[in-house]
Amino acid sequence: MEIFAGLTVPVLVAVLILILSGLKIVNQYERGVVLTLGKFSGIRAPGLRVVVPIFQRMIKVDVRSMPIDVPKQEVITKDNVTAAVDAVVYLRVVDPAKAVLETTNYVYATSQFAQAALRDVTGGAELDELLSSREAISEKIKEIVDSETDKWGIDVENVKVQNIELPQDMKRAMAKQAEAERERRAKIIAAEGEQMSATKLGEAADIIASHPIALQLRNLQVLTEIAVEKNSTIIFPSQFMDTVDSVKQFMAKEIK
Repeated sequence: MEIFAGLTVPVLVAVLILILSGLKIVNQYERGVVLTLGKFSGIRAPGLRVVVPIFQRMIKVDVRSMPIDVPKQEVITKDNVTAAVDAVVYLRVVDPAKAVLETTNYVYATSQFAQAALRDVTGGAELDELLSSREAISEKIKEIVDSETDKWGIDVENVKVQNIELPQDMKRAMAKQAEAERERRAKIIAAEGEQMSATKLGEAADIIASHPIALQLRNLQVLTEIAVEKNSTIIFPSQFMDTVDSVKQFMAKEIK
């Protein structure tokens, strides 16, 4: 206290402010990069940390996972179709010193490189591949961006291609193609049904040919179904009398 005995109040206040300016709080999700006289001198862990005012400077770096949007990019696919594609990149700082010392703004740098990678990968794929293989394309972009950002102390955790916008005329063409494909499948299914029906009818005809009474019994069954509808008029086919006689003969044979 004797050191400050001869100092005036304004000087004491200035000294106190200078001392307090050397106290830094590093949050749990941060790391402090300390520069001493402009030279990197260490990393400070979370908690209350002290730096020497004027001679030392601390830069806090957020080490949490951080999503960044990749703006919509106009690309031309391999089969000459124009599309607008955007994505999101999830990154995390794994080396705070490199993130501060190797690039002026690691978030902006990662975003710019992700845009270039997005244009390169989507431009080298065909439209069908772009629409059906988003996961594979996202993985390619992740590998490219991750390999470049390693030198900045950045780990790219994931890349997701989000929206793929196509021109209106292309959407209409794809809708017509999908409709034609559905019609083709419907016709094939109907033809297969007709084929199966014809096969079963042929088998039924063979059975009836070997057992003539079966046709007569079928006629009786049809009449029974008609009677259920409570129609006021029932028309009997001309062969009905032959049917009755055939049934009588068949029953007589069975009884004997």
